[in-house]
Amino acid sequence: MLPRSINRARRRWLSTLALALLGLAGAAQAQTGDWPSRPIRLVVPFPPGGSTDAVGRLVAAELGKALNQTVIVENKGGANGNIGSDVVAKAAPDGYTLLLSGVGSNAINYALYASMPYKDSDFAHISLLATGPNVLVANPDFPAKTFKDFIALAQANPGKYTHASSGNGSSGHLAMEMLKRAAGIDLVHVPYKGGAAAITDTIAGRVSVLFLNQDNVLPQVKAGKLRALAVASEKRNPAYPDIPTIAESGYPGFAAESWFGLSAPAKTPPAVVQRLSDATRTALADPALRQKLEAVGFVVVGVGPSEFSGFVTAEIKKWGKAAKDSGARMD
Repeated sequence: MLPRSINRARRRWLSTLALALLGLAGAAQAQTGDWPSRPIRLVVPFPPGGSTDAVGRLVAAELGKALNQTVIVENKGGANGNIGSDVVAKAAPDGYTLLLSGVGSNAINYALYASMPYKDSDFAHISLLATGPNVLVANPDFPAKTFKDFIALAQANPGKYTHASSGNGSSGHLAMEMLKRAAGIDLVHVPYKGGAAAITDTIAGRVSVLFLNQDNVLPQVKAGKLRALAVASEKRNPAYPDIPTIAESGYPGFAAESWFGLSAPAKTPPAVVQRLSDATRTALADPALRQKLEAVGFVVVGVGPSEFSGFVTAEIKKWGKAAKDSGARMD
């Protein structure tokens, strides 16, 4: 017979061990069997109505079907995507809060802002959904009718011409900064508060050229109100089949694309991340979804966690250098 005090201590130890084992079993089950047992929240870090919101809602609908669970889109705009992204970075890593990540909030902003509320290691990157190039456009009456003509004109007239963008530090702004250094040209930057105003003034001829996302300028290009000079992707874009890439026009490897991905808080269980990645590929295989994205120039990708994480690392480096070279900063 053991002393009573030792028996009590033994019972306490066995009780603690049992609770720990139950906790481990519950965690394992949450990683695999029961997930998802309730609706999933997809945070879109921009207001409703824009391209990011549209892509988020399209993907959420198909992802919900693939997971047999509701995926609710929640818009949390502000600070160029930083506010909504920070919400996800600090959320519980249980697979129920996801982020529609992107080139601004998950690449450019790290170099643009003096202080960021999150870092790349705060995320588990799940899948790269789609990419879309910035497109260099001009008023149809602009003297340069081709990209090569534009480069020659700009080289011969440093500082004479202007380039518009949707804002200081936007992918279009930094795309031109990369081109300026690659081609040895000098244009005056005219930042706007959004793409709509920049498009209006480019159509009116108040600015010389504009770099902007392909889906924003496609309607005006099709209507003949803007002339597309080049696309900033390594391969030609299906929505602009006759427009050369900058890469094929003398600047190999040049690429300045917007992109959308699916990310979760760091430490989300690997089994949940993989299941989300598999479900995302299923969602992106839907013909109707692909058609809607491709119709406005997006290229559907769908790579998994490892490739997407490597892609994000390379994007942070590339856009960080462009931001540093341009001197662009946000307070």
